[in-house]
Amino acid sequence: MRCDPHLFDLIRANLQRFERRSLAEPHHRAAAVAVAVVEEGLGAGLPDLLHHDIWNPAAALLLTRRSARLRSHAGQWALPGGRIDEGETPEQAALRELSEEVGVVLDERAIIGRLDDFVTRSGYVMTPIVVWAGAAREATPNPDEVASIHRIPVREFMREDAPLLDRLEEHEHPVLRMPVGDDWIAAPTAAIIYQFREVCIAGRDTRVAHFEQPKFAWK
Repeated sequence: MRCDPHLFDLIRANLQRFERRSLAEPHHRAAAVAVAVVEEGLGAGLPDLLHHDIWNPAAALLLTRRSARLRSHAGQWALPGGRIDEGETPEQAALRELSEEVGVVLDERAIIGRLDDFVTRSGYVMTPIVVWAGAAREATPNPDEVASIHRIPVREFMREDAPLLDRLEEHEHPVLRMPVGDDWIAAPTAAIIYQFREVCIAGRDTRVAHFEQPKFAWK
């Protein structure tokens, strides 16, 4: 199934009017992630929970499971991304990482806009770049970094039980998780996905930088 081109217009319009927030943390490393909107295709083994939905049933986000061989965040859900190299913009870094990790090669015409920066407990300031990746039929995991690639339907992130918020006694703000089938995705990835849902799809100016991350994501 193909994405409705009106979805591109909706996302672009919502990002153009959104007043994003950038964050400066001098002791953190700069990173960028690609929030890639793709055609749903064959999916990733998730149950077909909804057969029809106003949130464009043909659209999905491209996520990965990180390789178990990686030293940090092994096996976790992730958006394609990584450090911003010297001289790169966040957009250039996001497109490069998308190519290196999953083999999807796009140029700057695919860029729709940015979401808010998110400071991670592991020492990064992440800039999410929303891109339109179309069919992305060439998507192939780089075995050094990626265990598997998943096309998660956008409708899955519109569930009424999302987000899941876990209160921690020692922290002011809750940990944010996004349910996916019978599984869940943790912040920071979940926080970025939630803001994509709120800003790009629902048109709500929802902030997520304050949400806490589970302790296993701090390393």
